[in-house]
Amino acid sequence: MLGAIEAGGTKFVCAVGDDTGKIMERIQIPTTVPSETIPQVITFFKKYLIEAIGIGSFGPIDVNLDSATYGNITSTPKPGWKDYPFVQEIKEALAVPVGFNTDVNAAALGEATIGAAKGLDSCLYITVGTGIGAGAVVQGNLLQGLSHPEMGHILVRRHPEDQYAGKCPYHQDCLEGLAAGPAIEERWGAKGIDLVQRGEVWDMEAYYIAQALMHYILILSPKKIILGGGVMNQKQVFASIYKYLPEFLNDYVSLLELSDYIVSPGLGDNAGIIGSLLLAKEALR
Repeated sequence: MLGAIEAGGTKFVCAVGDDTGKIMERIQIPTTVPSETIPQVITFFKKYLIEAIGIGSFGPIDVNLDSATYGNITSTPKPGWKDYPFVQEIKEALAVPVGFNTDVNAAALGEATIGAAKGLDSCLYITVGTGIGAGAVVQGNLLQGLSHPEMGHILVRRHPEDQYAGKCPYHQDCLEGLAAGPAIEERWGAKGIDLVQRGEVWDMEAYYIAQALMHYILILSPKKIILGGGVMNQKQVFASIYKYLPEFLNDYVSLLELSDYIVSPGLGDNAGIIGSLLLAKEALR
């Protein structure tokens, strides 16, 4: 039996399951501050005889095993979580091996292993929601170097009709600052769920996402791209991405049929939590 934590900016999803990704029980806990959230997480897992636990966390986080601050959440703007020793706290409380990576890398692992990219040795998982992040599997391994990827903070060209300043607290008008859920709400004056019939909203959204995909394709050349997160529940965005991406690439790279190449998560909303179970499996091994 394995444990999994998908630690998001608004909620923690905790689950127990097995090494095939089957979930036996799960709960949701609001993300407030560590002194409130973490004790509830620990109480849940102490009911089970888990052998290892995997954590897919919001970031930035320190994933360098040789670092003195490995396992910490680092420079997040989330109140109370900056420099929080996440792995250390969980390991001390539960006394089991802990696998640790970003929530999007965990989701990429889940999709590559048993989801939409099963059977492929590379894929890119992107979430577009409260923030924008991406995780990548390259030659069968999660992409990691100096740190983990932070693909939501690349710079993109502005849409000709977009006068919105941007919402990212670090870069203002990076991809996340222009295309994440809070930016959509602030730019248009309503939440995305209330803008479904506004075609111009989703056309502009696709314009930014397609630019980002162009960069990722040219740099990483993934064999499958998976788009998840709350914003991507607006399925009309996909059609506009399929329209803009070939224009940006301008025949420089030959792609598969776009509707087969750029897809929704095969695991649906469970990509992150199932991927975290697989992180636990790796930690146990």
